[in-house]
Amino acid sequence: MAGDPDSVSISGTTKQEEMENHDQTNVLQKHVKFFDRNNDGIIYPSETFQGFRAIGCGLILSSFAAVFINVGLSRKTRPGKPFSFRFPIEVKNIHMGKHGSDSGVYDKEGRYVPLKFEEIFIKHARTHPNALTSDELNNFLKSNREPKDYGGWLAGFTEWKILYYLCKDQNGLLRKEMIRAAYDGSLFEKMEKEKASKKQNITCDV
Repeated sequence: MAGDPDSVSISGTTKQEEMENHDQTNVLQKHVKFFDRNNDGIIYPSETFQGFRAIGCGLILSSFAAVFINVGLSRKTRPGKPFSFRFPIEVKNIHMGKHGSDSGVYDKEGRYVPLKFEEIFIKHARTHPNALTSDELNNFLKSNREPKDYGGWLAGFTEWKILYYLCKDQNGLLRKEMIRAAYDGSLFEKMEKEKASKKQNITCDV
């Protein structure tokens, strides 16, 4: 019905979702807040490491992520402040760390853009309308590349490949709901709970 706030728009999202998205000041902050383990607004490498371990990543990947992410984002999110060897990331300024050659799903203020999210699948999901294969993900990443933006290429490649590695299903598909949850940060909380639940079940079985 035309007057139904939950009716689906051309973008594939409901009108209610779009209204909520416009009201959200910074979804990108929600994306990274999971890694602010003590909720003080600052993410240190140790917290990034802890966050990746909490969602089931191994020691090597978690260590790499802590170095790669914090070294890459610390100075960008701390404008006017002196360099720190502790490499803190300020959550409130995370939008300043946006790299080039990205999908555009976050705008320059860190807000979620539904149309850009839907474009990922309209343009690149050929095998399944609501998922990406490994090859389709590679094509998507290539299509985002801006000329000579090597740092952006690397950042995008690393982020998406880690997401694919962690969240692909048994058929090698990275599903739409997983990607959406990664954008709003709810995926990480879900993964942490699932890992904790599995650990508890193993303990109970011993």
